[in-house]
Amino acid sequence: MSQNTSGSSSSTSYSNTQNSSSTGGSENQVLTRGRLQDLVREVDPNEQLDEEVEELLLQIADDFIESTVNASCQLAKHRQATALDVTDVQMHLERQWNMWIPGFGTDELRPYKRAPVTEAHKQRMALIRKQMKKF
Repeated sequence: MSQNTSGSSSSTSYSNTQNSSSTGGSENQVLTRGRLQDLVREVDPNEQLDEEVEELLLQIADDFIESTVNASCQLAKHRQATALDVTDVQMHLERQWNMWIPGFGTDELRPYKRAPVTEAHKQRMALIRKQMKKF
């Protein structure tokens, strides 16, 4: 966790949030066990997750959300704002996770990034061009 220079109120709320999530309270969870099971059923109706796998996925989701919110709040604090903005969350997700959620924030059109050409692809293309020259 980063150092808090503005006072003890945010560190107090962080420790309270951390304590409530470690006690297993589902009222603070964004992804609940039931919703996770619904998502699994959408992918494959015959699939059933083990108890340990469910716990692990719920913990990963909670950790992801907590880290995203904390980093987004730090970005908002850096720009000296008193409220969290969608652009703060977008910037964190884009820079840390290479995620872009369309439809939120700006209406900016994002150019499609072409995947880098691999050496194997270059060799295949050279072979095709060589074969094409023969005809």
